[in-house]
Amino acid sequence: MAVAPRKSDPVVFIVDDSGDVRDGLSALLETVGLRCETFSSTNDFLQSKPADEICCLILDIRLPGVNGLDFQAELIKAQIHIPIIFITGHGDIPTSVRAMKVGAVEFLTKPLREQDVLDAVRIALEHSRRQREHDEESRALQARFETLTNRERDVMSFVAAGFMNKQTASELGVSEVTVKVHRHNLMAKLGVKSVAELVRIADALGIDRSK
Repeated sequence: MAVAPRKSDPVVFIVDDSGDVRDGLSALLETVGLRCETFSSTNDFLQSKPADEICCLILDIRLPGVNGLDFQAELIKAQIHIPIIFITGHGDIPTSVRAMKVGAVEFLTKPLREQDVLDAVRIALEHSRRQREHDEESRALQARFETLTNRERDVMSFVAAGFMNKQTASELGVSEVTVKVHRHNLMAKLGVKSVAELVRIADALGIDRSK
């Protein structure tokens, strides 16, 4: 019995020029409570402006106009991060290797085995979930970093680079006490309690530590 999907459930986008394939995959995925949106071409998919949510894309390799691999490259260039499961009736090793090297979750050949599809979708949606969590953490971290004053950012870069308070004070031309105050304030704003955490955050923010 099919499980009725909710709007808050993850969504699986299906792009294949075969109506039978689209209908078959939709019917399969809806039995496990997944929402599906189907498209006959990559252009239709892009025009739909997919919502920013936990999702994955089942994409046929051979499509009219643009093939699946070229479309994957377009998505990467546009910084659209969506886990892709490739499907094809004409699979070959070089093509599958190329797809996997640039981030495809799975490469399945037709006729598709239902369990293979379900397993691949489960893995792809978990990738999407982790990516969203990472993106949310990154946005929150960037927001905290933007609360720092310019001087606090200067101190942060030196501390993350391994400079002691006295060395940092010398580099910035301020007193060691001033550095300690800035260091205390910036760590409080960032919500960290150790230099190790500060270094991790500096790396996540792309702050240069090669002083």
